[in-house]
Amino acid sequence: MTAKIDQALQSPERLPEWLRRSLGKASELSTVQQIIKRHQIHTICEEGRCPNRGECYAQKTATFLLMGPVCTRACGFCQVNKGRAPQALDPAEPEKIAESVRLLELSYVVLTSVARDDLPDHGAGWFAATIQAVRRRNPQAQVEVLTPDFWAERGRIATVVDAQPACYNHNLETVRRLQGPVRRGAKYERSLAVLQLVKEIDSTLPTKSGLMLGLGETEAELIETMTDLRTVGCDRLTLGQYLRPSLDQLPVQKYWTPAEFDRLGAIARKMGFSHVRSGPLVRSSYHAGDS
Repeated sequence: MTAKIDQALQSPERLPEWLRRSLGKASELSTVQQIIKRHQIHTICEEGRCPNRGECYAQKTATFLLMGPVCTRACGFCQVNKGRAPQALDPAEPEKIAESVRLLELSYVVLTSVARDDLPDHGAGWFAATIQAVRRRNPQAQVEVLTPDFWAERGRIATVVDAQPACYNHNLETVRRLQGPVRRGAKYERSLAVLQLVKEIDSTLPTKSGLMLGLGETEAELIETMTDLRTVGCDRLTLGQYLRPSLDQLPVQKYWTPAEFDRLGAIARKMGFSHVRSGPLVRSSYHAGDS
């Protein structure tokens, strides 16, 4: 028996056929969910209601969400809980995640986090500590990071870069014109600066960014954004359809077709991105280890 995409992912409009997919067998979901619950950790797969989590769980993979389930920002697209006073950091979290990686036998790990603007270093040291913990228990595992912007402060970014992740991902999420309503508290130029600083600190470290489509952007704006990413040396790109997690988030303005995603992906490759994933259900960490 299979479960369909959560009701929460359904906007008032009927989803196009290409976005209707099975969430996966309940038995395949349970292994990862049990480990997550047992270790009292969080994944963006669950907190963000990712439509691919059935496929990823069936392969015993997950993207870990660091520093709790409460974010200090209130982005218009995101399902993660918001609050000005998130919970204190769990000192055991890095080791819990490292143990979960061991139990799931992962060879490629993605670490992301809520924004923690309340912390002195915005959580940069926590990323580094978790990378180190994962490596101690799982020396074979590569670790990709998907970080908040850290206010584009060089020392914070250097803390993460110095921990030697396999890839440094920071998402622009949308085009310049839509940053305000979509990414409250974030800035377009600041995010570009993050990716540029990573390359300045370590030119050999691959960088990645992602864009959600369907928030009202035009193709011309998307091409401009991809050009801006290449200008700061961004190597990898993900393009996926925005799906409204609940009625509390921004509505979908357009469902881009698979053919349109294919065309945009081809444009990105011609621009020089070394790795491009472009499709309606693509997300930042989808098949990240295939890069």
